[in-house]
Amino acid sequence: MIDEDAIRQRWDAVGSKLDERGRRLFAAIEMRTAGRGGLAAVSKITGLARSTINRGEDDLDAGPLPKRTVRRPGGGRRAVRDKDPGLIPALKSLVEPATLGDPMRPLLWVSKSPDKLAAALTEMGHPISADTVDKELVCIGYTRQFNRKTNEGSKNPDRNAQFEYINAKVAEAQRQHQPVISVDTKKKELVGNYKNGGSDYRPKGDPCRVNAHDFEDKKLGKVAPYGVYDVTANTGFVSVGITSDTAEFAVQSIRCWRERMGLMRYPGAQELTVTADCGGSNGARVRLWKRELQNFADETGIAIHVHHYPPGTSRRVGRRNCTCGLSQNGA
Repeated sequence: MIDEDAIRQRWDAVGSKLDERGRRLFAAIEMRTAGRGGLAAVSKITGLARSTINRGEDDLDAGPLPKRTVRRPGGGRRAVRDKDPGLIPALKSLVEPATLGDPMRPLLWVSKSPDKLAAALTEMGHPISADTVDKELVCIGYTRQFNRKTNEGSKNPDRNAQFEYINAKVAEAQRQHQPVISVDTKKKELVGNYKNGGSDYRPKGDPCRVNAHDFEDKKLGKVAPYGVYDVTANTGFVSVGITSDTAEFAVQSIRCWRERMGLMRYPGAQELTVTADCGGSNGARVRLWKRELQNFADETGIAIHVHHYPPGTSRRVGRRNCTCGLSQNGA
């Protein structure tokens, strides 16, 4: 006699909570345990078709399926690409005009969203969802990616020679115990209680409260940090301009560095070597920059050597032990 109440309890407690294959196997085991008449009883209790239970019995005798696989090979719905042979060619025709990257590389990416591609394919007679478009794009080798800054523009054949020349001049000045500084203007910053990148340790649930929007405060405005980096001493000095980033302000920042740090570190200096970018307030073609440097040289009586890096290059220098100053209108 088959104990249907016990089978029903086990089904409610365990079997009904399993996945598709697990339910088949559970029902097949119960059928074998029940013996004669077990197929009809288990089908009645579980609601599974007798053919499904028979397939579960076949699964018991078969080997295990690959990991994360529920259906046997050939089971489930056919893939959209198999039912609609024209889908993939249509998808490629939509994607190719928006393809980015090198076509010879195996990894490609697109700038159109899956929603837009799905809508376009549906209009072309290939009904498909955005999720399926995303899966099909991965299958044909596409992914969504961010832009990467890699193009440097035209390359001067003498670029390396320029760097070697600047490096030799810097090394020579350092051997003679003369100051060498690297100057640059940093991104303008808002003054006030604004959000900044990074994090800090605070009591749990008590973050630092800042303004919800980064609108400029009309009273406080913005500041222009101008950095002077002492290459030999590996120390930095930052002047914070509260008006504009001009060549006059740039030279004034160098003057402040010399008065507050340079004279103490290099009391007998007769020369000053400056390395800088080609653009901005200290650009190679800025006449005011040259005039203010000449005035600074006349005031101090030291020779100033300025070396501009080639266009399209960026120097990377570690900065620490920074000191700040405040300037206005280059004064």
